[in-house]
Amino acid sequence: RGAGYSDCTPGRFLMPGELAGSPALTFVPMARNERVARGSVWRECERRYEAYRRQVVRPFYRDHFARLDRQVVLVDVLSALHAGPEAFDNLRLVMGDVMGAFRPGRNGFFRSFFAGRRVEKILFAATKADHLHHRQHPRLQALAEALLAEARSRADYSGARTEAVALAALRSTVEAKIDHRGEPLDCVQGYKDGKVMAFHAGELPANPQDVLSLARQGGQTWLDDEFGKMVFDPPPSAKRPGEGLVHLRLDRAAEFLIGDRL
Repeated sequence: RGAGYSDCTPGRFLMPGELAGSPALTFVPMARNERVARGSVWRECERRYEAYRRQVVRPFYRDHFARLDRQVVLVDVLSALHAGPEAFDNLRLVMGDVMGAFRPGRNGFFRSFFAGRRVEKILFAATKADHLHHRQHPRLQALAEALLAEARSRADYSGARTEAVALAALRSTVEAKIDHRGEPLDCVQGYKDGKVMAFHAGELPANPQDVLSLARQGGQTWLDDEFGKMVFDPPPSAKRPGEGLVHLRLDRAAEFLIGDRL
């Protein structure tokens, strides 16, 4: 995960929650020999893996996924860009795998009653849009849409609607211009460890296919400038009572997901 890869599974190994320290999270993949003795490490890992599937994975799908008809998938496009072409290509593949975890389609009365609910709308949210100047938001969304197109080609949607949007649930920055080598540079500035910091992530490509092509070809670095990454603290105004949290396009996300219900 530290190297920027997205397909880090099982997810509970990274976020164990109430299972922290449980034997159910202590197994590893191992090659199986033709003859595996009882009491061997392989047998023990197999037993724990099956327990993990039975006690963690299946209840999660049964108790949560089976009830969903709308879903948000958070996609950290900027971190993948920062990590390089291999990590970005890994994100492309993972988005298709994520779609395979859902049961997309339309919900009719009889289908919902007999076969369980299907996910009718899936929103792919390119997060951390507040780390970019608004001028680059269309490019961030275009990258997310290009990744979504790849995922669509790998999944049967059966009438489900999908959309990509660049957003920030909590806007941690404001926009600013700084002088860089005698030229104005569009930046964002926010708080980091109590100090105001200005940041320019780099120019996102105008054509997302340039990024996808290089990633598919196994490139090791991007052809132009590297994409920077920075973590901002929540703005002080977010802690003042009576003031709502500033966001970017959460209203658009809500309109897509539940607008037809209101």
